[in-house]
Amino acid sequence: VQLQASGGGLVQAGGSLRLSCTASGRTFSSYAGGWFRQAPGKEREFVAAISRSGDGTYYADSVKGRFTISRDSASNTVYLQMNSLNLEDTAVYYCAARRFDSGNPQYTSSRLYGSWGQGTLVTVSS
Repeated sequence: VQLQASGGGLVQAGGSLRLSCTASGRTFSSYAGGWFRQAPGKEREFVAAISRSGDGTYYADSVKGRFTISRDSASNTVYLQMNSLNLEDTAVYYCAARRFDSGNPQYTSSRLYGSWGQGTLVTVSS
């Protein structure tokens, strides 16, 4: 499956953005979806994941209560709604897809995903 991430941009602290990850080549609902991010000088880190059905979600502690991952099968897209953004959220955000899913998407390691999008930059300013 090929993934295309979009929706990044410049936002003030406290603001919101919604990222989109659209799949082509395969039906995205056949895959669990995930979002990761990489800040300058840091390693890529897990942000959120969603099961194939959309019933299961899992979040990093740093974004829990502020970010929401969701999916829409009709548009073949996984979303990441980001609210109450702070300076530490500045990073390149990557979406990913995982073929096998138990329904409990605690897929926090990047090695568990087989397909990746190109990344979209989110910059939070003070």
